[in-house]
Amino acid sequence: MILHHVTRTRAPLRVALTGANGGYGRTFLAQLGLTPEIRPVVLVDPDVAGVRRMLDELGVPAERVAEAAEPADTARLVEEGRIALLASADALDWASVDVLVEACGRVSAGFAYASAALDNHTHVVMVSKEVDTVVGVELGARAAANGLSYLPGDGDQPANLLRLVDWVSAVGLDIVAIGKSGEYDLELDPATGRVTQAGVTVDAPELADLLELGDDVAGTLARRAEAVRGLKRAAAADSCEMAVVATRTGATADVEAMHYPVARIAELADIYAAREHGGILGRDGVVDVFSALRLPGEASFAGGVFAVVRTGDPATWELLRGKGHVISRDGRYACLYWPYHYMGVETPLTVHAAADRAPALRPRWTTLLAARAADDLGVGAELHVQGHHHEIDGVAPVLLDPTVLGGAETVAPYYLLDGARLVRPVAQGDLIGLDDVEGVDAPALAAYLTGIARTATTTATTPDTTTTTTTITNDGDDR
Repeated sequence: MILHHVTRTRAPLRVALTGANGGYGRTFLAQLGLTPEIRPVVLVDPDVAGVRRMLDELGVPAERVAEAAEPADTARLVEEGRIALLASADALDWASVDVLVEACGRVSAGFAYASAALDNHTHVVMVSKEVDTVVGVELGARAAANGLSYLPGDGDQPANLLRLVDWVSAVGLDIVAIGKSGEYDLELDPATGRVTQAGVTVDAPELADLLELGDDVAGTLARRAEAVRGLKRAAAADSCEMAVVATRTGATADVEAMHYPVARIAELADIYAAREHGGILGRDGVVDVFSALRLPGEASFAGGVFAVVRTGDPATWELLRGKGHVISRDGRYACLYWPYHYMGVETPLTVHAAADRAPALRPRWTTLLAARAADDLGVGAELHVQGHHHEIDGVAPVLLDPTVLGGAETVAPYYLLDGARLVRPVAQGDLIGLDDVEGVDAPALAAYLTGIARTATTTATTPDTTTTTTTITNDGDDR
């Protein structure tokens, strides 16, 4: 018999979900049908009709759902055991909510939702990683000051990777690199020489001769990258997710755009090794993303997460190699990985953790997701986050150490630029600064700058030990 989770005996946790009518929202709500100890009481989305249709598809009885226009309406519906549908959080009665799951994906709205929650003594699970990369430091500080939780949501790669890092570090292993695969695998059909990624297929016959890494790792990776140059493999969402992890672990990007090697799972321990050992890394403590290469019928990495570690006793790790674990050819490194992220299916874990005030280190601005002009941008150019990958046309996301910039207070965070307009020209290759734009969301900007000041103060004093987690340290050595 498989026993129910012990937390199912707790009083039901009341959850509000923003950005409810999205893919993440749907998977979360579907899962809550199986977790009676977590109750969705408020769903916020401008498309109220769309949320109604989704709930109908999920089998929620129509009589359990009603729209609310005022906080009093919301309070009444929750008391009656119904689900309140809101077009905005203005009608939210915070006394009826224990945990906010923020999934709208927009900085201005997401920050407003999360701020209101914390002001009203409500825990926050932050699914909107874009919001976290701009105001996460300030929201984390506010939550801690009020005895509340502010956590990234399980089911997306940042939280999953942080859980893996915590496990690996608790075991006592020395972490060299952490990261994830891109959202979509590269599937090579050797019979045709064609590679498919997310429904897009290109001819890449040369890949069939590059399935083995060989002795020249960097050279093989360069040839693989050239073979699939017709596919878009890097995405702003990847950089965003790694920024969330970096601000909580102290890890950094080895190169600002990350390496993105085309790699097979069994090769990761050889690829994410120090250069002097044949790998691609110039330092320890790195975050990175790879494009998973597989053949038809092989298991997918499924946008999962990994940690590459140094091995210890050679006999131990040779024994583990024999059991199918990913060990580098020279035995120096091993790759531990979780090949999944189940979106909202996993988020109940974070709801419980938030209510339980599970230990978690607050984010700090050790890494900044900045914006570098990919083209020459003229005065008046309008910047908008759009598309499936949440990107800005003509602007590349980069992961930077704020200290090498002379401070982060002059640099515009990538996702703060949504809706901004250039007041100065920015040449291709230059970073976009806060003085280069107008029209950014003022409350989010103020929170970002406050977070910068908090990080500077925290760095100059004794680290906060009220909450703890495992961190990766990076001393900058090239090993």
